[in-house]
Amino acid sequence: MPIDESLPFLPVSIAILTVSDSRDLASDKSGAILAERVEGAGHRLHSRQIVRDEADTIEAVLRGWIADGEIDVGITTGGTGITGRDVTPEAFTRVLEKEIAGFGELFRMLSYQKIGTSTIQSRAIGGVAGGTYLFALPGSSGAVKDGWDDILRFQLDARHKPCNLVELMPRLQEHLK
Repeated sequence: MPIDESLPFLPVSIAILTVSDSRDLASDKSGAILAERVEGAGHRLHSRQIVRDEADTIEAVLRGWIADGEIDVGITTGGTGITGRDVTPEAFTRVLEKEIAGFGELFRMLSYQKIGTSTIQSRAIGGVAGGTYLFALPGSSGAVKDGWDDILRFQLDARHKPCNLVELMPRLQEHLK
């Protein structure tokens, strides 16, 4: 993926949420991997927290991120499967103004190359609300690595060409002007 080194790197502020009924910060491997990669790429880790698989709680965190002018991007890990307690995509659909359908599609395409047809169980989703990008990744460490390493690290780098999400940030709320 082409990076134009002549352009400046523009760090963005990223919040991370792990959705899990069984993890805490000490046992949250996927959240730790994601935080490490965010900071390793040169971005600012705004916050990191864990909540249970409860749609109302997830929605409240997402709305808090949207309302916080210091957060550019929110990334969740976990709760994207198809079992009864997996409700992250439902919380996302309550708040998204625009879905970025290509994010989930690309995630599953890349995932298919590694785990085959099991990728149909992922409901990874991305979108934008209130000028904040929101992305939901599955909870496995492999999925977090794939989502960050193969998609988000490029799209959240203003030097990535031919285009990236960072260069669109100033225009996300132009309809309100």
